[in-house]
Amino acid sequence: MHQNPEKIPSHLTGKLITLQEAGEHAEPGNRTVAKGQARQAARKRLAPSEKYEVFVQVLTQQATQREAAEKHGVDRSTVVHICRTAKLGALDALAAAVPGRPGMTAEAAELAEAKAELERLRATVTEQAVALHLNLGKSRWD
Repeated sequence: MHQNPEKIPSHLTGKLITLQEAGEHAEPGNRTVAKGQARQAARKRLAPSEKYEVFVQVLTQQATQREAAEKHGVDRSTVVHICRTAKLGALDALAAAVPGRPGMTAEAAELAEAKAELERLRATVTEQAVALHLNLGKSRWD
């Protein structure tokens, strides 16, 4: 650890300790944790249903971003990211939804178009084969 006996101000720790003492209580790779400071919780991953609940709470103003973050045990930036992602997803879904009959997804429309093109090309090749056969006639295999 550090051999430098610099002191950490008392307003940060409640008492003066050396950086070496602080390092003994720090997490690996984090040398700024002071004596008695709580360890940072492991990163929490929310289920999709929990993310939706967070989004609805913030959207309907049942909770602020900070309150939702505290309730679900995540950082406020995670709540901001959830809300941004939900908004973009909703906008994409609304952009894809057009009035009238239920449409196809972009992939399904592209597949249907490709199948129609394939069928058109098959008909053209068949027509050309028939025309060639009628014009040249069947050659004998003697």
